[in-house]
Amino acid sequence: MRRRTMLAAPLLATPLLASTAGAQPAGVAFEEFLVPGGDPGIQLYLRNKRGESTPAGRGDRVVLCLHGATYPASTSFDLPVGGVSWMDYMAGRGFDVWCLDLRNYGRSTREAAMGQPPEANAPLTSGEIAQKDIAAAAAFIRQRRNVPKIVHLGWSWGTSLQARFAADNPSLVERLVLYAPQWLRDGPSPAAAGAGETLGAYRSVTRADARARWFNGVPEAKRASLFPAGWYEHWADATFATDPEGMRQVPSALRAPNGVLADSRAYWQSGKPFYDPAAITAPTLLVLAEWDRDTPPALAMALFPLLTRSPGKRLVVLAEGTHGILLERNRGALFQAVQVFLEEPIAG
Repeated sequence: MRRRTMLAAPLLATPLLASTAGAQPAGVAFEEFLVPGGDPGIQLYLRNKRGESTPAGRGDRVVLCLHGATYPASTSFDLPVGGVSWMDYMAGRGFDVWCLDLRNYGRSTREAAMGQPPEANAPLTSGEIAQKDIAAAAAFIRQRRNVPKIVHLGWSWGTSLQARFAADNPSLVERLVLYAPQWLRDGPSPAAAGAGETLGAYRSVTRADARARWFNGVPEAKRASLFPAGWYEHWADATFATDPEGMRQVPSALRAPNGVLADSRAYWQSGKPFYDPAAITAPTLLVLAEWDRDTPPALAMALFPLLTRSPGKRLVVLAEGTHGILLERNRGALFQAVQVFLEEPIAG
């Protein structure tokens, strides 16, 4: 096992917070980095897991995972429930896996407005701003691994951001995985604020809010079996701990930037896509679960035929899971569906 914490130049004087990662599975190497973001003064937290025998120089084996609208990447993609995280699973299959916290999320830079009353500032971390951070992180990874392009994977809001990056930068994207993809919708998503509500810089999500949203759409008879014992509580403890200031509130809360909600009003709820699916030339997987109420299957089904230039595109709907199936009892079905797509040869 290897475990290293690194700072990428020119930010050598900036210390990382204490790592939340514990012991890694045998044969899996672990590193974390702070890298320069898309604007001066912004540092981005990147975490890396890879098989110690993973061959170098293969962009089809390098994956950048991006979180959604509310929760950071590390406690989504790298939370070892049941003894293994999604990143561990991919690393164990010979992949070189990275996850990114955008600015104002997780362990990346929190701008000054995140420490002020939300109403004092405009919504933070819009999709356009996020594109700068994705570009910076992906460039760091490509340079470090000496590959011309990599796989981009996004969850929820992260699907829109990764799809936009793929549409704007086709030569830099090997394959594209959109887990729980956003698309045009008639009304707001369950994460959105009220239609007439003025959006501040960020919103505060309590544990009760998170749980109610997670179980939305799950049949009553299936709720008790959605998570094995202790999994949900482990996720909540790890995720809310990434926001120490929010933890001091009563009740404790996780602060999440509102740029995503402003974008939702400006784009998805107004009938304007954030990206052009026809501009995506990478092989693309759309995958989600049947009980997803944040990004229902109808959205993916509407998006799928618009990916007219994506070779080997596919759409997979998984049984008995929600928007957060990556941390539920049936998470193995998601892992396997994505892995099959990543490992199969696709004729272009």
